[in-house]
Amino acid sequence: MQQLTVPRVALGCGNFGGVGSAPEFFGQGLTQDEAFALMDAAWESGLVHFDTADAYGGGRSEQAIGNWIRSRGVRPRLTTKTFNPMEAGAGHGLDPDRIAGQLQSSLHRLGVDQVDLYLAHEFDPAVPLTETFGAFRAAQAGGLIGAYGVSNFDARQLAAALAAGEPRAIQNSYSLLARQDEAELLPLCAERGVAYLAFGPLAGGWLTGKYRRGAPYPAGSRMSQRPEPYQGFVTDATFGALAKLEAIADSRGTSLAGLALAWLLADDRVTQIVIGPGRPEHLTPVAEALTHPVTEQDRSMIEHTIKEGRP
Repeated sequence: MQQLTVPRVALGCGNFGGVGSAPEFFGQGLTQDEAFALMDAAWESGLVHFDTADAYGGGRSEQAIGNWIRSRGVRPRLTTKTFNPMEAGAGHGLDPDRIAGQLQSSLHRLGVDQVDLYLAHEFDPAVPLTETFGAFRAAQAGGLIGAYGVSNFDARQLAAALAAGEPRAIQNSYSLLARQDEAELLPLCAERGVAYLAFGPLAGGWLTGKYRRGAPYPAGSRMSQRPEPYQGFVTDATFGALAKLEAIADSRGTSLAGLALAWLLADDRVTQIVIGPGRPEHLTPVAEALTHPVTEQDRSMIEHTIKEGRP
């Protein structure tokens, strides 16, 4: 299978009108004006692929992107996803009828006739993958999606998906601190030509240096809002490794975030990284990563440092 071609970096829009797909945060996150400013800055910096999901902000993320597209008269490449409920207690999953309805709603909010990439946002044990992918193929045949794929699947689930259909991409959490896909899933992607898209490249802010040993977490940060996915990082070893990584970044003339993104961009197995900045100035590490690529010597130092502090 020929690997999907996508831009190297995409703008993650999970904080538009919420904090990801968590219903308790719907209506929070970035306002539409703040989202517009971020999309303007991303577009001007050359980021032309926007990543969202139907349940981000309970639909507010897709709506903000659609409003921006209509306002600016430009058309970014688009990834969206489905699985999670659109409000607390609502239905979820990958039933074909639900997929058809959710996709139409996504297209309406985005104001487009087709999305470039449509992903199953989670594995659904209640629905056979053949049925889910049948709905995706029908959407392809109708010109509603370009390609389809999966997200938050492990290696066993991706193998099952490849047996049931032709997912062109998988989007999972991957960073210097979250390396769970290295042993099995990344090799499987390389073997089968599946594009690997990495979200959370800065590990919920841990790779920006914003969290300090013994200091309170900054207001509005992931650790102050949704800390559960990152609790494993709260160790002395992690803080020690981050201090050493900051020293490496300083020696290269970049921020810690720029170093972390450059490390990902130097990995040929990673097709795309999806960044989720909160403000336009948070795009600076992307430019740093692109203009200061990681060398083999840098990579060796980074690997040695992170092994000492891996949770």
